[in-house]
Amino acid sequence: MNSNQPYETLDPQDWEKMRTLAHQMIDDSIDYLADVAERPVWQPVPEAVAATFKTPVPDQPADPAEVYDEFLTNIFPYSMGTIHPRFWAWYMGNGTIMGALADLMASVMNPNMGGGNHAASLVEIQVLNWMKQVTGFPEEASGLLVSGGSMANLVGLTIARNTLAGVDVRRQGIQSMAKKLTVYASTEVHSSNQKAVELLGLGSDCLRKIPVNADYTINLQALRDSIDQDLRSGFQPICIIATSGTVNTGAIDDLPAIADLCDEYGIWFHVDGAIGAIAMLSDTVREQLTGIERAHSIALDLHKWMHVPFEAGCVLVRDEKAHHDSFALTPEYLLKAERGLASGPAWFSEYGIQLSRSFRALKVWMTLKEHGTQRLGRMISRNVDQAQYLGQLIENSANLELIAPIGLDIVCYRFNPGDKSEEALNDLNREILLELQEQGIAAPSSTILSDRYCIRVAIANHRSRYEDFDVLVETAIRIGHSILA
Repeated sequence: MNSNQPYETLDPQDWEKMRTLAHQMIDDSIDYLADVAERPVWQPVPEAVAATFKTPVPDQPADPAEVYDEFLTNIFPYSMGTIHPRFWAWYMGNGTIMGALADLMASVMNPNMGGGNHAASLVEIQVLNWMKQVTGFPEEASGLLVSGGSMANLVGLTIARNTLAGVDVRRQGIQSMAKKLTVYASTEVHSSNQKAVELLGLGSDCLRKIPVNADYTINLQALRDSIDQDLRSGFQPICIIATSGTVNTGAIDDLPAIADLCDEYGIWFHVDGAIGAIAMLSDTVREQLTGIERAHSIALDLHKWMHVPFEAGCVLVRDEKAHHDSFALTPEYLLKAERGLASGPAWFSEYGIQLSRSFRALKVWMTLKEHGTQRLGRMISRNVDQAQYLGQLIENSANLELIAPIGLDIVCYRFNPGDKSEEALNDLNREILLELQEQGIAAPSSTILSDRYCIRVAIANHRSRYEDFDVLVETAIRIGHSILA
């Protein structure tokens, strides 16, 4: 070894230079968020910039300042737009600066949240306990922070399958089951639930998609009829998935009635609350979610209406033993101890499929500490009111029409001049949406309801102001007439 050369690690060779760069990055981040409303919501990545991502893997070090400069030039200006006040596409929260800083601190600490005795585990336990309090779940229930609603649904449905299959699925597999298992949800159920059913080996044919009512909630009589027909045909119903906030329209299924059905038939009650469950924080929405506290499992997305930066999902499970039994596996290299690093109150690897897990609990913890449940609830309530405000603007316009009842904070509408075929209206509104996005004015998304293409505005945005919806309506009408002309 050459004693004249510094010992090589991945740490900075000049800590003060790195400190200066880090300060610049923080300053740029705060400016980026503070000025977000002055920029386009979204802009496409130019071809010349996209070409820079086709270079070979670097084999030599580069100056960190140069790396950061490349980020500022080629990445920072071309974000998805989720942080903008007029971002209403799909269903995503805005994030917060404190949440972003929490991510930084979590990465600096760099713990693995699979298990072990360290403070980060206590943070996740506390966050899970807070989520139980919010949803009315019992103190002895269990839970897990996951990447998002998709994984939360997979965890909940896995426990439902393993608990009610009638065989030891973990040891014998699904091929040992005497009967085919069936799961029930409305036709509006999120696609992640179908993926979960498929991954669990049940097959999408065994996910019974039940028709919905005019308000897009599940039809309870059709649900009961489907369960009864399956029982007569020799199937084994194991789970009803209720949705608290459908992705298309924000509809909330009748949770108490579905809980009663699950009690009557002895099957698992899972609530996909990725969109709406956290609205238990809102004084104006909470009553619509009555019955969620009766679920066997709940999926929540904290990176949606609670504005924790991606990724931050949560699953709560009433039966801690059923949860643990579905995932626990302790090889000799993960043996726990009474003392030392391998002790600790909870090993989260025994409650999900991941052993390696990031410290996502910190940004949830800091978000709740900084803002408190009442402020977060007020943001939710305001979005619900803004959805009604937008709906009134649409109804007052001679050129716009609502396509579905407004559920929670989701508004589906279209431009309709009154003399076009359905096919022509679909094409026209598709172009209006693209123009809104490409001009950087607003970023709604789209969906299709009863074969009608519509512009979908999902208002999970703590930065949106009422005047933003005036801009949306005025611009959509202007673009519509411009296309016709």
